[in-house]
Amino acid sequence: MGVLTVVLALLTALSNASASVLQRRAATDEADGGRGMRQAVRWLAHVLRRPSWLAGTALLALSTVLQASALAVGSLSVVQPLLASELLFTLAVGSVVFHRRPDRRTWLAFAALAAGLALFLGAAAPTAGRTTVVPGRWPETGGAVLCIVTVLLSAALLVTGAPRAVLLGLASAVSFAATAALMKEVMGQLGHGVGAVLTHWPLYAGIAAGTVGFLLLQSAFRAGSLTASQPALTLGDALASVALGWVLFEERIALGIRVLPEAVGVALIGAGSVGLAGALGTGGTWDAAPGRRNGSGGPGASEPTPQRP
Repeated sequence: MGVLTVVLALLTALSNASASVLQRRAATDEADGGRGMRQAVRWLAHVLRRPSWLAGTALLALSTVLQASALAVGSLSVVQPLLASELLFTLAVGSVVFHRRPDRRTWLAFAALAAGLALFLGAAAPTAGRTTVVPGRWPETGGAVLCIVTVLLSAALLVTGAPRAVLLGLASAVSFAATAALMKEVMGQLGHGVGAVLTHWPLYAGIAAGTVGFLLLQSAFRAGSLTASQPALTLGDALASVALGWVLFEERIALGIRVLPEAVGVALIGAGSVGLAGALGTGGTWDAAPGRRNGSGGPGASEPTPQRP
């Protein structure tokens, strides 16, 4: 993989992580207005006016430009998995913004998830593939993506707290992976001129998919801690992107003897998931505002255990 691709992808990860932390801060600063569509809309309207949320949105716009640039010079299966570094950037930036450090279990869980994904993708060594999608592949793939997001969203409506944040994070991840695939298709079409891009549907489908992913992400922030939503978002995006790269752009991963380190990587991802679940079970709310847990407030909200700055 080229140095420019790596640098652009890492800058994208840093920008995404900073945006997530700032928007999560806005979510924790705003009291939960209760359940129901009207309350959710009112809550979102208040959050949209907070400076931290606006700063996060500006960083998301910057990350879109950086990601498009990375996809123009690198493959989907390389660029998106590199965004797994967003996990560690989230911890670093979050520790500064929330003035408290995640506990050791949370750090180890994040590290295991990131290391497992890095090992898996390093062994898999995705190939470059095509610059544009194989003709005729979009309809079936798009339908499958829509079904997966619908199932995840439906399941999220049946649970609360951390499980809902995870499911919404996964739904957002699949939406953003589809957005990245559409973005890469658009960048591939630029060789035919701007007019070709503006008169074809991938640009507008990408905007729609990105909007859905963005709204799902805001719901994930409201549902629970970043320790629940962020791993699902980052790792789900990477793995879904590898699958979409395989199907749409014919980007291949190595098998054979490399299956062993790939399996070790998958095992590390599983261990990290178990550790993260344990951290959540003991109340690891390092990204909660004072006087609130998991972004919820109001009467009866518990005070989080103080942590050293």
